[in-house]
Amino acid sequence: MIDLAAFQALAHLPLGPFAAKPTSIEGNQQEASCVLCTSADNRVTIGIWECTPGRFTADRTSASEFCHLISGRIEMTHADGSKVELGAGDAINLPLGWIGEWKVLEHVRKLYVVTKG
Repeated sequence: MIDLAAFQALAHLPLGPFAAKPTSIEGNQQEASCVLCTSADNRVTIGIWECTPGRFTADRTSASEFCHLISGRIEMTHADGSKVELGAGDAINLPLGWIGEWKVLEHVRKLYVVTKG
């Protein structure tokens, strides 16, 4: 039987403690997260993540990531220099191999789905 997981009230779900974001390059960012589920083979992880304003580097050379913003606002800069601004209700797919930067303009919370390459 397939287990169908339902995730409710994601905007208010308690997360783990906030800690310094290791890849932060501007803004002394803090982040927190909560894993909602992981596939049996550990290739897929679904969770909630939050981050304070600032800028950080991101590297998806070993995993792709789908992100749905629940709250806040960000600006993403892709390796080619193109930028996109996203806010609550928007989603983006970061394919395997994606490298770039996130600029968190307003404290952000997202639902993520990470799939290891």
